[in-house]
Amino acid sequence: MLAQRTLKSLTKAVGVGLHSGQRVELTLRPAPPDTGIVFRRVDLPEPVEIAVNALAVTDTRLASTISNGNVKVHTIEHLMSACAGLGLDNLCVDITAEEVPILDGSSASFVYLLQSAGIVMQKVPKRFIRVTRPVEVREGEGRNVKWARLDPFHGYKLAFEIEFDHPAVNSTGQRVEFDFGGGQYAREIARARTFGFTKDVEAMRSHGLALGGGLDNAIVMDDVKVLNADGLRYQDEFVKHKILDAMGDLYIVGKPLLAAYSAFRSGHAMNNQLLRALLERTDAWEIVSFEQERDAPAGFTQLAPAW
Repeated sequence: MLAQRTLKSLTKAVGVGLHSGQRVELTLRPAPPDTGIVFRRVDLPEPVEIAVNALAVTDTRLASTISNGNVKVHTIEHLMSACAGLGLDNLCVDITAEEVPILDGSSASFVYLLQSAGIVMQKVPKRFIRVTRPVEVREGEGRNVKWARLDPFHGYKLAFEIEFDHPAVNSTGQRVEFDFGGGQYAREIARARTFGFTKDVEAMRSHGLALGGGLDNAIVMDDVKVLNADGLRYQDEFVKHKILDAMGDLYIVGKPLLAAYSAFRSGHAMNNQLLRALLERTDAWEIVSFEQERDAPAGFTQLAPAW
């Protein structure tokens, strides 16, 4: 049987929120089978749980935010991407503020934390959402068009194209494909950092955003070049971060997808629109599990290797 996974032991991290700038403590705990991923705001007089699912997303401006009533957790996509990359099904996330810490701006630190805690199999079948018919969402026309799409595929692969007219981005790849079946998430995707432009920082900070951002947790560019002294971690780090984000955004659906995802200039909002469109099309997906590991697609049967 291809089984669900959780942590072997708890692990902790301390950091700051990218947008809030607030100090935050994160405790990642094992969770029982069929729990899914649940955030717990433990800084409140009474802890409040927010179960991760596509309909819990209430804000997608610059990050993915989930809510339960008035209680929110912002910027969950990098941690969710690490969970997707490691095939982690069940996890309880205790958090002491309203935003997940940005750490180094990628999902690599979360991958390290989760792997350090150990990942164990549970005696319950892993359940997938298998896409059976194409689903697509689009916005705009001509040069302003953007879209995201899911197609049937026995496995999980992603293709993303960005379009930034900037010398530093133009000199790298603006399109990348990643097949999860290769088992190389930690090596090929997880280290890609979020990025931004100095010209946008002041405007964002005037709106209370990017208060915790800097060269230690983002790629920062002026009008012509990357300002980080150590340069890029991947030749195509910009578009690889978009793959990282997409994996996190899509994992918010609550189960791993069996599908081919493709997108052009998509972001957190469109990724969530795609999930909602999928869920509304009950003829376009089904829940499946695999009684024999050999029947499961590549990439889901083995624990992901470390770096």
